Amino acid sequence: MKHIENDDKYKALTVNKGVESLPSVNPYFKSRIRAKKRILTVDEYVEGILRGDITILGQAVTLIESTLPEHYVIAQEIVEKVLPYSGNSFRIGITGVPGAGKSTSIDSFGMHLLKDTKNKLAILAIDPSSERSKGSILGDKTRMERLSTQQNVFIRPSPSAGSLGGVARKTRETIILCEAAGFNKIFVETVGVGQSETAVHSMVDFFLLIQLAGTGDELQGIKRGIMEMADAIVINKADGNNVDKALFAASQFRNALRLFPKPDSGWEPEVLTYSGYYGLGIEEIFDLIDRYEEFVKGNGYFDFKRATQAKYWMYQTIEEQLKESFFNNPEIGEMLKIKEKEILSHETSSFRAAKHVLDKYFNKQEK
Repeated sequence: MKHIENDDKYKALTVNKGVESLPSVNPYFKSRIRAKKRILTVDEYVEGILRGDITILGQAVTLIESTLPEHYVIAQEIVEKVLPYSGNSFRIGITGVPGAGKSTSIDSFGMHLLKDTKNKLAILAIDPSSERSKGSILGDKTRMERLSTQQNVFIRPSPSAGSLGGVARKTRETIILCEAAGFNKIFVETVGVGQSETAVHSMVDFFLLIQLAGTGDELQGIKRGIMEMADAIVINKADGNNVDKALFAASQFRNALRLFPKPDSGWEPEVLTYSGYYGLGIEEIFDLIDRYEEFVKGNGYFDFKRATQAKYWMYQTIEEQLKESFFNNPEIGEMLKIKEKEILSHETSSFRAAKHVLDKYFNKQEK
């Protein structure tokens, strides 16, 4: 480009030639991305998991949680291959009302377990998702400050994404991978909002209910079903001026538990108080858990429960697969849109519309 400023009559002015602009993107950047995204084979995943590689374990869990069909196929192959190496852990489900201090308590529980260097701890936390945006904060690691820096710990938060059943199945498969990777203690933390407790109870060996004292009626909001599932109830924040309230709440829960039938395990649930923040009473809780483990392994209930859970998850998987097959069918999708319009225009009832759609689906399957 000619600069008029360089004309002889403007000798006092000089415009130097510009420097060519450098590319805004590092030319080596793409090749680095390709190297990072190299897809592992099923055997590489399995080998990595069996040698306890946390990075490969995390990648495998991501495959399990993926909604892509091709990822589902790979994930199921991995699960099948590591299955013979699983089952050698003690699984503890932890639930409680929001704000009961579950994550802070898990931080203290985990640090107690890690005093024994033989222990490897996996923490699987189901994080509640927004019903509107489907987003999830996944902030459990921020509330487990000490555990998140430990070498023998694997923390994996998973968004519930409005489908507790699906997350529960994926959590169940993640437990298998963690056990194959050598984790002998597994915590499963629930969202603490009702239905998730039933799902988590069906995949753990011991179910712990965390409750607070000093919130008014101590039994209010605690559904009978959750209390019947609990193998122990622990009252958190039993420290400072709250000790007497915690002891009073514990006595109320003990009285309530006497009204329930004895669990199939033969174990009588106990109630303890502790402080997750200050680490008080943690040892007593794990003495109780050790006694429970010895009790159910001694009377055969431990193996019976594991076998019952395996059957339960077979049926749950069948239900989930049927549901996916139904709603992913293109013809059914089109028919559902038509039936929706007919319902809104009062041409048919919801029940009749459902029958027509199901008849079409099952007739199609028979052909």
